[in-house]
Amino acid sequence: MINKNNTILPLPYSISPLNETAVLVSFENSIDAGINEKVIALSQLLQQNNFKGFIETVPAYNSLAIFYDVAAVKKYHAPLFTAFEFVKNFTEEKIQTIRSVKRDSGQVVNIPVYYNGEDLAAVAAEKQLAVEEIIRIHTSTSYRVYMIGFLPGFAYMGKVDERIAVPRLTSPRTNVNAGAVGIAGLQTGIYPLQSPGGWQLIGQTPLKIFDTQKNDPCLLKAGDSVQFISITKEAFEKLNEY
Repeated sequence: MINKNNTILPLPYSISPLNETAVLVSFENSIDAGINEKVIALSQLLQQNNFKGFIETVPAYNSLAIFYDVAAVKKYHAPLFTAFEFVKNFTEEKIQTIRSVKRDSGQVVNIPVYYNGEDLAAVAAEKQLAVEEIIRIHTSTSYRVYMIGFLPGFAYMGKVDERIAVPRLTSPRTNVNAGAVGIAGLQTGIYPLQSPGGWQLIGQTPLKIFDTQKNDPCLLKAGDSVQFISITKEAFEKLNEY
């Protein structure tokens, strides 16, 4: 939740062991921008103000995994307690400060898309819409990047307009090209690498979403906003980075 002053408001949460070297902070179980804002704000706060033994945070839609070195935590912070108890208490203290922390808004990224996907016609038929209308609806929304997962740089974005929301394929493809743009339920995403996949493909972007040649290989990060822009085949070929 965010108030009129653009600050993060508290939400119910729980903290539990994820495994022997990580805890999981869980908020309300839904796809909600306000909840995701708090996940990302907590992730940023822990990255900037952490503890000896802290390794990394991994944000998801409504939860945050915090990974740590058990031996280091025990040595420096918790000789009389378990590492989990220390990390849990440390995290709870940080959660209480989020209510007064200004959220760090992500970047706005324009993604050009040539709408020629293998499933575009089938999606249009299923939704009883013209292909042009599918494209218009998909490009009329600014999508929030809720989390990165599945593949390096794969951004789970939402929410997709219900008029074009379609389920995953019943039989996933064995190969999806890098740059393919797909829909799965109320989510839309871009395959950063060639891989198997079951999302319904509606187009492809010429931009590399994950590029190991760059200092920051991931084009998108949790909290970013993405605007898709329809382009022609000629423009795609001109801009193609693959």
